[in-house]
Amino acid sequence: MKAIVYSRTGDPSVLELVERELPEPGPGEVRVRVIVSGVNPTDWKSRAGARAGSPTPFPEVVPNQDGAGIVDAVGDGVEHVAVGDRVWIFLAAHQRPTGTAQEFTVVPAERVVPLPDAAGFDIGASLGVPAMTAHRALTVSEYGPRRLGPGALDGRTVLVAGGAGAVGHAAIQLARWSGARVVTTVSSPEKAALAASAGAHHVVNYREENAAETIRAIAPDGVDLVVEVSPARNAELNSRIIANHGTISVYATDGGSEMALDVRHHFSLNVRYQFLLLYTVGAEPLAAAAEDIGRALEDHALDVGEQAGLPLTRFPLERTGDAHAAVEGGTVGKVLIDVASA
Repeated sequence: MKAIVYSRTGDPSVLELVERELPEPGPGEVRVRVIVSGVNPTDWKSRAGARAGSPTPFPEVVPNQDGAGIVDAVGDGVEHVAVGDRVWIFLAAHQRPTGTAQEFTVVPAERVVPLPDAAGFDIGASLGVPAMTAHRALTVSEYGPRRLGPGALDGRTVLVAGGAGAVGHAAIQLARWSGARVVTTVSSPEKAALAASAGAHHVVNYREENAAETIRAIAPDGVDLVVEVSPARNAELNSRIIANHGTISVYATDGGSEMALDVRHHFSLNVRYQFLLLYTVGAEPLAAAAEDIGRALEDHALDVGEQAGLPLTRFPLERTGDAHAAVEGGTVGKVLIDVASA
């Protein structure tokens, strides 16, 4: 089978196309014939490493955490999927050398989720890191729900920072599906159009208007929950718009890794800052996210493509390096790799 591998960290040139033996699933594992592989910032950052030329944790690593395809074989003890099932995959390469940039991948069964008939492989490959991160960000409030679904966020206002990004896009769709009033911030008219297509009720271009005043006009009592991609850059804005007992869910460090807070102000509002990393949240939140995302897919609440606010940029498997470079370069929307035909 064809696979993309790297054996040292570095720029996209360390990725090479090779032929490998077809892997066999062990107990509790599933082999998936990958149709589409999704590329996230975490994928190129793992490939790049802290510095070029560092050894990898395995002799060869296949990149990319997310993907979608068809179950090809199952190991002993696997019951929730069977050969021939359409599935999506998350965290395929977490602590394993078995990412989705290959024709077949073997992953633990708990990282393989049935893909409803209503959802295509492009959607499936676009879930994983973005949608599960968004789910976690929307379910960590002190008085908020631990699960998402219709009505779960009724009466709440959610601010999604960077609504044109992959996590922001998923957060908009999941929050709206769950009944929230969704506000998002963007940096351009083009991104504003994408966020509106994703389903945001209010889109604020922070480069053209006073974001704090605009958001306060929308939510006079403040925002209940912020899904935050840039905590350092947005700390002042968040302090001005957060509601009493509001939560700021931080999932990335775009714009700087250190921030300054007015401690007294945040004391007075009982503000919660919740930091989250998908790799270490634990099995229970991941399972809950997978289940809720499945329900959202069945309700047609999650979608991708230009019409849904997340443009797709595609590459063939042999150009995985170009796909990584596109994500690293800030391509708007979702970068996908076509591994095989359905």
